[in-house]
Amino acid sequence: MAVIKANSEDVKLLARLMRAEAEGEGELGMLMVGNVGVNRIRADCLDFKDIRNMNRMVFQRPGGYEATIKGYFYQKARDKDIRLAQRVINGERFHPSTNSLWFFRPEGACPSQWYDQYNSGRYKAHCFFTPLQSVCPSVY
Repeated sequence: MAVIKANSEDVKLLARLMRAEAEGEGELGMLMVGNVGVNRIRADCLDFKDIRNMNRMVFQRPGGYEATIKGYFYQKARDKDIRLAQRVINGERFHPSTNSLWFFRPEGACPSQWYDQYNSGRYKAHCFFTPLQSVCPSVY
């Protein structure tokens, strides 16, 4: 059962985002990007107040995804990417992105904090950052 409202176009949009942001990190990396996106829709805190749907989450400015300004994002969603997107919409979560609201790819080591949020871990090239439960309980 879905943890956020999403129609078929929303699923395709998330699939395109996951692919554009993390295809090089394999399916698990893409799933983690999807976790962050779903968490941003579920969150009603910090930079994500009033982000209640897929389109607003994907195209949020400022604070949105870099992939949306590059051509690769605008390619058609593939079936395998759609299946991955549906998994995170259905509530599957993967550490270290389980409760994360941010990720980025640093040149070196992951900083302990980013946007005042704590590092929850690294997967391949991406570092994930998670708010405290007391600050953002809706992502827990």
